[in-house]
Order: sequence, then C-alpha cells, then structure tokens
Amino acid sequence: MKIQEKYILRCIQIAKNGLGTTFPNPMVGAVIVYNETIIGEGYTSPYGGPHAEVNAINSVHDKSLLTKATIYVTLEPCAHYGKTPPCADLIIKHKIPNVIIGLMDPHKKVAGAGIQKLKDAGCTVVSGVLEKECRIHHKRFLCFHEKKRPYVILKWAETNDGYIAPTNDQRNLKAEPFWITSNKARQLVHQWRSEEQGILIGTNTVIADNPKLDVRNWYGKPPIRIVLDPNLRINSTHAIFNKTVKTIIITSKANKNSAIKGVIYEEIDFKSNVAQQLCNVCYKHNILSLIVEGGTQTLTTFIAANLWDEARIFKGTSNFIKGIKAPLFTGKISSKNCYGKDTLTTYSND
Repeated sequence: MKIQEKYILRCIQIAKNGLGTTFPNPMVGAVIVYNETIIGEGYTSPYGGPHAEVNAINSVHDKSLLTKATIYVTLEPCAHYGKTPPCADLIIKHKIPNVIIGLMDPHKKVAGAGIQKLKDAGCTVVSGVLEKECRIHHKRFLCFHEKKRPYVILKWAETNDGYIAPTNDQRNLKAEPFWITSNKARQLVHQWRSEEQGILIGTNTVIADNPKLDVRNWYGKPPIRIVLDPNLRINSTHAIFNKTVKTIIITSKANKNSAIKGVIYEEIDFKSNVAQQLCNVCYKHNILSLIVEGGTQTLTTFIAANLWDEARIFKGTSNFIKGIKAPLFTGKISSKNCYGKDTLTTYSND
C-alpha cells in the first residue's frame, strides 16, 4: 500500500465517527502527518460545528510543525463561507505545504475552487487518492449533489414464507405486535435510523402499527419523519405527531384541509411518478439520505421507479401462512449476515 493511501484510509476510518450527525454537511476525515508520524487528526463535528480540517489542526500540539507537514482529507477543503469559515483559508493561514485529497467536492460552491485556492497560495495539491473508496464513503453527499436526490435505502423484514405483514383479520385475532425479527435485529434498525437523515412510511403502516420512528433502542438523533398520506387519513392521535421530530406529510391538493400545527405539508400529484416527487421534496428540505421502511406499496413505488441505492432485507424464521406479501425485488447482493436466527441481506443497485 502506498503511503498516501494509508493515510487516506485513516481519514475514512475516523470520518465515520460523524455518521448521522453532520447533515447536510459531508462527514469528512482529516489527518496531519509530519515525518511519517500522525501529529493531528479530526472529523466533521455535528452540523454547525467545526469541519474536519479545523479539528485536525486544533489537535496538533506543536503548531510549528504544520509548516513542514502534509494534511490528508477525504474531500476537497471548502472555499466558501457557510456556518464556518473556509477550510482552505485555514490551511493556507497555517502554511501547510502539502494537501492530499481523496475526492473533489461536487458542491456548486466548491467544485474545484478549494483546490485552486490552495494551489494559488503555493500548496502542493494531489487529488484522487483512493477516489473510489472516498466516493463510497461520501455516497450520501455525492448522491444529493450529483443526482439532486437523497441516497435511498429500502428496508423491510419478511417472514420465512415471504410475508411483510399480517392481514387485518390476523391482527384482530392477536392484539400484540407481529414481530418478524429478533430484538437484536430491531436494535440494528434503530441504529440505522440514527445514521440517516430521513425516514419514509405510508399511511397504512401508520394506521396498522402506529410507529414512533425513533431511536429508542439506540442513541443519537432520530430521522426526519416523512409520511405518504394522500387523503389525510391519519390524525393527531398517532405517535408521529408527538412534535419531537420534524415531520413532513405528503398529501394531495384536493385533501389539504386540516393542517396539524407544527407539521409540514407538501403537495404532490399521486397520479404521476410519486417516487421522483418524493425525492424532489427531500431535496427541497436538504435531506441527503432516506430510509424507506414501508409498507409494500410504498417500497414498490421506489422499486418500480428504480429510485433506490441500497436495500436491507431481513428474513425471519416465522411463517404467517397468509398476509401481505413482501415486495418483488432483484438486486446485486453486497453482503449477507446473521443476527441470531435472522438473516440480513444487503443489496446494491448497480
């Protein structure tokens, strides 16, 4: 392994500490090296806080070494003022002579401007080191800025005989929840929620399960709740209206009659490409990633439109015999793991 790749890999490793907290900023990692020794490192703070380069520079005890050091970053340093000053300016201020970059930033306010600013100041800049690995790491940020939509993750659990939920008759016979997966798998789902910016479900799921869509079995920030409710069938008694998290209701023009205070309503045309319109709403609200948790109709909407990037499907050991069938689906298997008796298969949309 080349020395530059070694340190970019370390940047990627520490950058993951920002997963779920930096939105809409990318989770960048930065490492500062002097004489083949790491003298500072940092990752992007929660949104509004310092960027990775700032944290890395601040972590260096002997600042005089910066004038002879190399800074490695997963993504091009910013060149514009946002919540914080430009990171390129800070690198120039501390006279760091060498900058190694994994990936150019596609954000319209950066897009090469950071690299040019560093070069104009006399820095030696190398970009494209482990670019493929950095693209995978920054998949949410890149999808949002390059495709103008969130990175879409489909998620569901199905029984051994292929059902995603019981029928209404089965629910009436048994009052308690029909769990398909174990506690361990359900905890993992809550971890996933803490890592993504938005979560989407349909009306039927709200009415049948009354979910909170929170992260009570994990820690971190719960995602923005988005609910497809064309006819405004759900009401203020449902858990998603507890006002603890930003909530967006997707409805139709004809039925937007009784708005609930504190809830955002977005109107779309349910007769055309619903998945694309949902992505447009997410883009409008700066939502970089979206978990689609169901039910079958909502999931199928994204599958049919081929608007998904990743699918995470649990298969349990129980059988429903009858019920609501899981979505029909094909994709490239990227991993397969067991959580107790449950099997999780992850697919990518290549």
